[in-house]
Amino acid sequence: MAHFLSDRQQWLDQVTEDIVDPDLAIIDPHHHLWRDRPGIPNSAYLVEQLHQDTGAGHNIEKTVFIECGAEYRVEGPEKYQPLGETAFVSDQAKHSEKGGGAIIAGIVGRADLRLGDAVADVLNQHIEIGDGRFKGIRHAGACAEYPEALTIPGNAPKGLFKDAGFRQGMKVLGRMDMTYDSWHYHYQNRDFAELAIAVPDTIMVLDHFGTPLGVGPYAAHRKEIFAQWKDDIRKISECDNVVAKLGGLAMPDNGFGWDKHSKPPTSDEFVEAQREWYLHTIDCFGPERCMMESNFPVDRQSISYAVLYNGLKKIVADFSAAEKQQLFYNTAERVYRLNA
Repeated sequence: MAHFLSDRQQWLDQVTEDIVDPDLAIIDPHHHLWRDRPGIPNSAYLVEQLHQDTGAGHNIEKTVFIECGAEYRVEGPEKYQPLGETAFVSDQAKHSEKGGGAIIAGIVGRADLRLGDAVADVLNQHIEIGDGRFKGIRHAGACAEYPEALTIPGNAPKGLFKDAGFRQGMKVLGRMDMTYDSWHYHYQNRDFAELAIAVPDTIMVLDHFGTPLGVGPYAAHRKEIFAQWKDDIRKISECDNVVAKLGGLAMPDNGFGWDKHSKPPTSDEFVEAQREWYLHTIDCFGPERCMMESNFPVDRQSISYAVLYNGLKKIVADFSAAEKQQLFYNTAERVYRLNA
């Protein structure tokens, strides 16, 4: 958690680069916001910090907030507690419109999809509070096998994607024209594919490549994990209702180790380490079903916003202008209905 602090900036500032293709219009479809964490001063990541990152040289026009458990209600029924986060982000979004920077145009919140048909009541309240910005739900499926080895261990119950109530809640999302974002680990990709087949009328977003892990017991098996991951991604891509977010591989749990180095990586070092994950996913899904993400401030532990987006642009430097527009803007705009 310490690396989320504002003083991480001094470490990040060791690597500065000229901005690649600074006029390319971008929607960042995945970031978080929170106030100071208990006992950790100066740990807030709010519109001011977001605008410092999105205003670092790249042409970020809009963003989408993704749930992170911030500002939940502390009273009332548990199923309504995540509404506090939507209220908090809705206020931040209004503030973003006055700041002259990227606009928080979409909100993806949290609801317990195991409520089944009854989740519609919670969704309707999210929509009302979101004031036109509420677009979908992330009810994370990440279930950590070795939580002690992870920086951010997912605590979802085992078998969540197979739960009958959860799947019914997923169908409600589809009927209400809302998306489902998934955070899970690489060994859950097959269950995610089965879920996509079971709810074909719901648009599903695969976050962070399915979070391939590279620390703890997984560190010695990176090649095997990558080989299996390639097969799983191709299988998932056969589900027309799934789109892929490309990013979030700079988390400590991915095992690249940049957060422990004396200096952060350059964009060329980032590209060398991660290119094959990106290009394989784009090859499977096509640019029209992929969107580049920052996953900030979580990935800020390893790389600055400006250098990250330089790297993302370099990975697809040989793509056509139309394909780049899909990857950096159009897919996110379509999937999250940001022009509505």
